[in-house]
Amino acid sequence: MKSGYKIDAPKKHSQEKVFRAITDVYRDEGGKPTSHQESLATPVERAERLLKGRAEGGDKQALFLLGQLYYYEARAVDYMRRVVQRNNPEAGSIRYTALYHIGIAYLEGYGVQQSNTEAESYWLLAADEGNPRACVKAQSSLGMFYSRPETQDLKRAFFWHSEACGNGSLESQGALGIMYLYGQGIQQDPKAAIECLKEAAERGNVYAQAHLAAYYYHRKLYSRAAALAKRITNYDDIAAIAMVTDCLPEYVIKGVAIALFYYARCLELGKGVPQSKEKAWQYFTKVGTHIQMYVNVCLFGCVSDPSKTSCRHWHRLTGILINQIKFCLTHLPEIAT
Repeated sequence: MKSGYKIDAPKKHSQEKVFRAITDVYRDEGGKPTSHQESLATPVERAERLLKGRAEGGDKQALFLLGQLYYYEARAVDYMRRVVQRNNPEAGSIRYTALYHIGIAYLEGYGVQQSNTEAESYWLLAADEGNPRACVKAQSSLGMFYSRPETQDLKRAFFWHSEACGNGSLESQGALGIMYLYGQGIQQDPKAAIECLKEAAERGNVYAQAHLAAYYYHRKLYSRAAALAKRITNYDDIAAIAMVTDCLPEYVIKGVAIALFYYARCLELGKGVPQSKEKAWQYFTKVGTHIQMYVNVCLFGCVSDPSKTSCRHWHRLTGILINQIKFCLTHLPEIAT
């Protein structure tokens, strides 16, 4: 069982990702230093100068990439707004993506006053009523937004996850399976739930895989539950999985935690695997490690707000993950009958 889990801080990861995008788009410009002074500048600084020059000439993609480069700073929103204000057919998907990122800035309070209302407004514009050419990430994010306790509207959550899933979102496909499974925002439909979960699991959605393992366990398909759960427990690079699947890292972590719990139960009771209480305890202990990981990921990007790092906030986040496992234990037996 691997013990080293990797999660990169968003700011570092974001800037490196944006720099790669810049070098891909402007491959023949600014890639090599043209003077001794230029050679002393970091690659990000050279990219910044290149983008500013292009943006001043009216390059909308350069404006957008500047916003991405400054994402955790106040000027990011200004650049994104400049992209949005150039409302013409040429802006295309870049404008939708800029709207989406302004929404994130408001949700997290990056460079602007935090506002759920503003985040929702910008995401609705970015989602464009489910337009497949709009920002699918915004459509999926609206599904998540309406699932949060403070902004909960499960019928709207189901609607937006349905739109995003139809437009290819893997995250929303897994979310739909869970909503069908538990009857959240839609009438309970185990058959539709398993279809969604299986397809999402095959495409790499870890959260869907974990709920599928839990479902097998409560249907007493212990061998299948143990095999799937064990495979999930070996996932060790959360950041890479989140990037490849385009799923939120906190849901990848929650999926691994649920799988750890059910594999530990199989070992403890000898269901589908040889009984080993010693090994079971090792996996149960790992669940606690993932609770801490989940809290850390949720706190990244908001450490500047002391209220969000309070003990009360830590306990609330911990409770979310624990309650997720409890929910599986209490509700899945009803569904399986």
